[in-house]
Amino acid sequence: MDPSLYKQRTTTRGLKYNYFAAPGDAFKPTLLFVHGFPSTSHDWRLQVAFFKNAGYPIIVPDLLGYGSTDKPADSALYRYSAMCADIVEILDLEGARDVIAIGHDWGSILTSRLAVFHKERFLAFAFLAVGYSPSAADFDYEKGLALTKQALGYETFGYWRFFSEDGTDRVIKDHSESFLSIVHAADPQIWKTDFCPSGALKTWLTADKKCAVGSYLNDKDKEIFKQNIDQGLGGALNWYRIMLLGIAAEDSKNIAEPQMLIEQPVFFGEAKHDAVAVPRLYLPQMQKLCTNLTVREYDCGHWVHLVLADDVNSALADWISGMKKPKL
Repeated sequence: MDPSLYKQRTTTRGLKYNYFAAPGDAFKPTLLFVHGFPSTSHDWRLQVAFFKNAGYPIIVPDLLGYGSTDKPADSALYRYSAMCADIVEILDLEGARDVIAIGHDWGSILTSRLAVFHKERFLAFAFLAVGYSPSAADFDYEKGLALTKQALGYETFGYWRFFSEDGTDRVIKDHSESFLSIVHAADPQIWKTDFCPSGALKTWLTADKKCAVGSYLNDKDKEIFKQNIDQGLGGALNWYRIMLLGIAAEDSKNIAEPQMLIEQPVFFGEAKHDAVAVPRLYLPQMQKLCTNLTVREYDCGHWVHLVLADDVNSALADWISGMKKPKL
């Protein structure tokens, strides 16, 4: 991604955001790409190349805690409603209109809250791997672990406890090659045994285990990944801490059910072999709350937009082109 197209702005909360902003055809909607953990705006490089070439205006932030954006230690600053306000402020500063938000991983969660708190600001919403999740008001970590183990045979997010511990960022940094290999494992099924269950990821890292890395990452991508780790993930881990500390639940307590309904077009790119974001855990709720839903299934693991970039880009382009053209 062109370094000259990056900008830095300080929001009204006093937080500096780093983001990529490419101009495009005024008759096309602006595409907002929202990354997850443990990524940066670089995660969307294949989508940026495709859609920039097609003339779309594009905005891709390093989210709070990541990349060259500020990384505050205070977990309370990572409330979804506050981070959504930061993103909308950036859109306003860029004069972005008719925006389509496209999220992956935790970026899908933030995109979900953009749909709840700022629905009128967006033309449509797309979710990759992780589906629409409008509220955390009823989130119960232990209950969730038990339910997923009962339904699937393993805990899908047992690693959250490790990510919420003090010193986890140092463990990850000290074993960055091991972390890279498991996060971007060539075989997505390894997550079921060595990533997801409680204690498994910590055991993997402290033993400095390694596995084959997905071929979708080249040497430059791996180097950028490790640079991000070297900069520290202490801030980024707050995206997990706010769930276990109850901050996300508190932030959701006033979300009424009518707010959760999305009438704008919604795209869900489900990853068939994702061990964490298992599609059937999201689809029923999305079918209930998204009145104009398009679903595409991809035969891969969590990193769908990287593993099958051409397929995902084409499907998103078709979905976008099928919408009513926005007014200027």
